[in-house]
Amino acid sequence: REEEIPELHEVGCPAELRERVEELMGRYPDRKTASSPALWAVQERYGWCTPEGIRQAAAVMRFTADDLESVASFYDLLHTDPVGTHRIEVCTNISCWMRGGDELLDAFEAAAAGEDDQLFVTGFECLGACDIAPMASIDQRYYGPLEQAEAATAVEQLIGGGEVLPEKALAERGLAGDA
Repeated sequence: REEEIPELHEVGCPAELRERVEELMGRYPDRKTASSPALWAVQERYGWCTPEGIRQAAAVMRFTADDLESVASFYDLLHTDPVGTHRIEVCTNISCWMRGGDELLDAFEAAAAGEDDQLFVTGFECLGACDIAPMASIDQRYYGPLEQAEAATAVEQLIGGGEVLPEKALAERGLAGDA
């Protein structure tokens, strides 16, 4: 049996999610191209790509839920299972690996042990910030270069709701050529 496209009035899509998905679809000449951004919007709303959220986005986009589920399950940054409230991705590509990225990942995993409902820790192939190796993305903000001992501090600050490693935040670094 072929899956049907869910009807918008049947899925209970929140207005702000519907508006966001429609806005994203308007950015692309082919609505399929908006699949990943739409799923990102679902994940931002629910914390992960819930079956309900996928059906809601599918109804707005006029796709089957299976169409969007196949996209969500393909990409590492889209989660089709519940994950912690906070996400820590530790770069393990060559530059970070050579400077201790694997050990940094181990340190974050150890520091986050038992906090599965709050923290999702994973290795990531490349975060594109080789100049601050080894580094990590913590709730979509870049930090580095990091030492293993700083993993426990970062986790403690994150769970406590404080500012995470302000001296290591990429956002606080000067721009090239600044004096």
